[in-house]
Amino acid sequence: MRFIPVTFLLALLSSALIAPASAGDVNAGRARAAQCSVCHGANGISTLAEAPNLAGQSGVYLREQLRNYRSGKRNSEVMGILAKHLTDTEIDDLAAWFSAIEVEAKLPK
Repeated sequence: MRFIPVTFLLALLSSALIAPASAGDVNAGRARAAQCSVCHGANGISTLAEAPNLAGQSGVYLREQLRNYRSGKRNSEVMGILAKHLTDTEIDDLAAWFSAIEVEAKLPK
């Protein structure tokens, strides 16, 4: 009988870890991403050598980096200013949008 509660607890914990990865509204993120397009491109493919591609990145990674820029934990003159005023919801939405973009990789011949 004691095995069932432990199994239930593990299932609950694993769903709690998975849920944040799907947080955010893709459509709201798409609208907000217009301000990102100057450096990161209209579809998350960078137009500047010093700006990374955002398309296809992990939502978890994108959320963490935007929160790090916002808090000052990660330094960038431009991103620090831009991320400073983003709410958690806006960050979740941006991460949802950029992570939803599918990127195809082709190996060299």
